[in-house]
Amino acid sequence: MAEPLKKPTLYDTDFHAWTLDQAAKLRARAHNGIDWDHAAEEIESLGHSEESELESRLSVLVIHLLKWRFQPDERSGSWKGTIIEQRYRIGRRMRRSPSLKSYPRAILAEEYAYARQKAALETGLAESAFPPACPFAIEEILDPDFYPEAG
Repeated sequence: MAEPLKKPTLYDTDFHAWTLDQAAKLRARAHNGIDWDHAAEEIESLGHSEESELESRLSVLVIHLLKWRFQPDERSGSWKGTIIEQRYRIGRRMRRSPSLKSYPRAILAEEYAYARQKAALETGLAESAFPPACPFAIEEILDPDFYPEAG
């Protein structure tokens, strides 16, 4: 016998409305009205989005540091602006969520592999023109005064 179709919930049909409804129920301490499984899933998702933002910002930052180092004649205010912005936003995110402080170090090797490929594409240089391992320490990458000299 086929199972009856499950009636779609507000979570399924209007996620935004569901978030507002659940937030109101949490504030009202309406324990019986909480969609516990989905609420837990979404809270976990928020944590993952924090990590994703750091991953994205770190890769953009490393790409621009590579371009800065390996294309000194092409340096621009735009590149420097991107470096400043990414450092600022990474630092702000880590101040707001101190548990993420060690995350950039943990993901640097993986993000560098991507940044190396993207820097090659954006510069027109061969990927082999960039070191196989990140030439910058995480402390340098995040240091607002660090700009790598041509190597």
